[in-house]
Amino acid sequence: MSATFFRTAFAKLGRPSQESRNMIRKDNGLSIRRQCELLGLNRSGLYYTPTGPNQAAVRLDESLMERIDHWHTRCPYLGSRKIVAKLQEEGFSVCRKTVRRLMLKMGIYAIYPKPNLSKRNFKESIVPYLLRDYTVSFPNQVWSIDITYIPMPHGHMYLTAIIDWYSRRLVGHYLSDSLEAESVIHAVTETVKACGVPAIINSDQGSQFTSDDYKNLLRNLNIRQSMDGRSRWADNIMIERWFRSLKTEQLYPNEYRTPRELRRLINQYVDDYNNIRPHEALGYKVPNEFYFACFAA
Repeated sequence: MSATFFRTAFAKLGRPSQESRNMIRKDNGLSIRRQCELLGLNRSGLYYTPTGPNQAAVRLDESLMERIDHWHTRCPYLGSRKIVAKLQEEGFSVCRKTVRRLMLKMGIYAIYPKPNLSKRNFKESIVPYLLRDYTVSFPNQVWSIDITYIPMPHGHMYLTAIIDWYSRRLVGHYLSDSLEAESVIHAVTETVKACGVPAIINSDQGSQFTSDDYKNLLRNLNIRQSMDGRSRWADNIMIERWFRSLKTEQLYPNEYRTPRELRRLINQYVDDYNNIRPHEALGYKVPNEFYFACFAA
């Protein structure tokens, strides 16, 4: 192959690529250095072989995340130090830095007052908590939204759920493999289509809820946004308790291997929770009865 061939090939390729690397030959009359010069390649790049993620490390992280979720659900007041102790009791050789990294990845935090409740955006993105001493008198007046981590046999999923304060009815939920803002935007959009527009939606100060896309959605729907006060974990406790009930009563006792099976279990629990589970706070009525009675009156 001649130098002219390499110049022509480089002009066609436009920029260095795997295809151009594959054109390098040891027996074409040009040195490796000269071929790299003509193709615009860094010679050291020829000897680099990309490696995928360490599968053993990935499996270890998934095992740790499953146990972290177990202990967080069972004892939501445990911080990273105490979770490290529980994991070490179970035979895991793990440090606090690893546990904190995984808790951040899962989007969970210990339920007790502390300065930093969750990963936040800039301070100007935080909005006030609107529900202190606030009386809820009818459905769709106030909703709470949050996200929880759910372990899978291979990987994990995230569940976004929305609950109505007045009736305790689970009005919307969405299962996703992503912790991005798109999941909460989808959940709110579909829930509004099914149930109408609430007056207020309350959330924690997580990055999904401080994102511009989420804030613009609520603004366009004329929904007032409320966020938990700093160091006030109990402000969104209603949805946190629902997540705990879902996991301890439905997900932990049952097997699920695929997102479809997990989705079926969640849908079944939501249906049972809304239709057959009485609440003392509702005079032992079920959420759906309490929710729809107001519209029938």
